[in-house]
Amino acid sequence: MKKKALCAFAALLICGTIAFISPDTAMAAQTAEGTASSGGEYIATIDKLVNINKEHGSEEVLLQAQVGEKYQVLEDMGDGWLKVQVGDRYGFLPIDDNATVSSMSEEDRQAAEALAESQSSKRQQVVDFALQFLGGRYSYGGTDPHTGVDCSGFTRYVMQHGAGVSLPHSSGGQAGAGIGISADQMRPGDLICYASGSRINHVAMYIGNGQIVHASTYETGIKISNWNYRQPAKIVNVLGD
Repeated sequence: MKKKALCAFAALLICGTIAFISPDTAMAAQTAEGTASSGGEYIATIDKLVNINKEHGSEEVLLQAQVGEKYQVLEDMGDGWLKVQVGDRYGFLPIDDNATVSSMSEEDRQAAEALAESQSSKRQQVVDFALQFLGGRYSYGGTDPHTGVDCSGFTRYVMQHGAGVSLPHSSGGQAGAGIGISADQMRPGDLICYASGSRINHVAMYIGNGQIVHASTYETGIKISNWNYRQPAKIVNVLGD
């Protein structure tokens, strides 16, 4: 495969859809011949099944990339590896014979902008759906906010009925769902999990502006709190965008 100059670009296409990424992430990269490139927008299109790893130099797999998927190129790591954007996080793709690097088309750019608007609207709809239950009753083991829910019952109900996403009815199970992300990556609709010792024992949904909505206690019911009122143990994106 002929390698071209690599650098970040403003859109990401995964599984047939494009997620808009800020051009602020753009950075210079290097061609296979070692010539510096200071501009441009590029994507890596997968030519055959290949694993994207969690860390450079590690064999721990983030996901298996399918033929035809396209990923944002963040950086040329050298030795045939690219750092690529994968949803709300990044991974490391072995480029040799596995993918083709090319410039992003205007059609890709327009689709990226349209999808970004759609995804933002979807997340706000999930938040709005959850907030209608403020003041609802807390009930251990409860699964319906109309009659009473516990923390994971609430987030499970909101994701199922507000976004069509199925989750287990336990905070630990929900912590293992979706993609783990960092605090600076979280967006409205992501789940924040809290622990007592090593055990996840509470889950809430981020609603933006540093706040969460959650089924808290028997005394308070469903309420809004600051996202870090307790030290978060894990943050997960279960909406899949």
